Amino acid sequence: MRYGEATVTVVDPRSYMTYQPFLPEAAAGSISPRHVVVPLRRVLPKAEVLTGRVTTIDQDRKVATIAPLVGEAYELPFDYLVIALGAVSRTFPIPGLAEQGIGMKGIEEAIGLRNHVLEQLDKADSTNDEDVRRKALTFVFVGGGFAGAETIGEVEDMARDAAKYYKNVSREDMRFILVDAADKILPEVGPKLGAYGKEHLEGRGVEVYLSTSMDSCVDGHVVLKNGLEVDSNTIVWTAGVKPNPALARFGLPLGPRGHVDCQPTLQVTGTDYIWAAGDNAQVPDLVGRKAGNENAWCPPNAQHALRQAKVLGDNVVSGMRGFPQKEYEHANKGAVAGLGLHKGVAMIVMGKMKIKLKGRLAWYMHRGYHGLAMPTWNRKIRVFADWTLAMFLKREVVSLGAIESPREEFYEAAKPAPAPAAPKQEKAKAS
Repeated sequence: MRYGEATVTVVDPRSYMTYQPFLPEAAAGSISPRHVVVPLRRVLPKAEVLTGRVTTIDQDRKVATIAPLVGEAYELPFDYLVIALGAVSRTFPIPGLAEQGIGMKGIEEAIGLRNHVLEQLDKADSTNDEDVRRKALTFVFVGGGFAGAETIGEVEDMARDAAKYYKNVSREDMRFILVDAADKILPEVGPKLGAYGKEHLEGRGVEVYLSTSMDSCVDGHVVLKNGLEVDSNTIVWTAGVKPNPALARFGLPLGPRGHVDCQPTLQVTGTDYIWAAGDNAQVPDLVGRKAGNENAWCPPNAQHALRQAKVLGDNVVSGMRGFPQKEYEHANKGAVAGLGLHKGVAMIVMGKMKIKLKGRLAWYMHRGYHGLAMPTWNRKIRVFADWTLAMFLKREVVSLGAIESPREEFYEAAKPAPAPAAPKQEKAKAS
């Protein structure tokens, strides 16, 4: 696109993009949280970045209603529209989940989880109440896909390291529980590597319960469908994602699961000026369909989202200039997952051959792939620098839980001092 040919406006409630595959490592302190996010205004200097939300889209008038962080909503006209809202955590009406659950979709949640887990070790180390200790040192993770298995692997690794610095807490005092409604974990890497991942986690003391789900977690009392009941201060929810529910307000054609229905060109079905990609898009998987699966769709992962973005950008320019659209087609290159420091599984697809790796070599593949896929050289260098320093320096085990309410101490200090109590009058002595 030539400079000045068009004005590109990006509307997002956050002023940065998050590389979500690194959230488990950020939660474990292996990567600085600032290095997992990419500031939009820095990487898009020629675009207009608006921090806010699109609340409605009027396709007839071609205007979007923007709700900024502050001030009144206003209308923004457009000629071409790209829908890339991503996904949100898929939850169920489980009693107590909204109040007790911790998600893993944003960097804020990853930081919060790290601080929370270390704070639980602080609590357990400072009390003699066995019930309080048991609840603080029980960690429940619901969901055994990439997010759940990687997060519990990384957090267990961090907690094991941190326990070395506590006199009254050991790894044997902790209880890690992984729950999934499916009959296997890590389905993305295949049944054999999934089974290895399960055995590996169990070998580290993680209890894995499959083909079961959580019935309730009111006040941290977790009840599983298989009858297990435990008390826990830490309930991490990673049981899948769903398209952003805001899509339902835009008047776009949606698939059965709420994704925007797209053509192979990434154009929204029935339009010639709207495109969609990523986790909120239902895009036909042309490779799978050529192989005979007529209902193949691109899975919602970073591998497809990054590649779809490049095709989408070219197609928007082609649409502006009246050129033909290019169809998105990508053969699966495999999957990699890290399960903690020097631990992982990987399935690499090379043509018709699948190479399965586990252990340290798979962990190297995981870091290498995602390190190179991280957007911008600025962030790639920072991430690799974090990893390099970690080879020589010990992991930080400091909890900064107060960061979630940084003004609380100042507020207490600034409150007016209470009036001194009036001195009690001595009763008159009887004459």
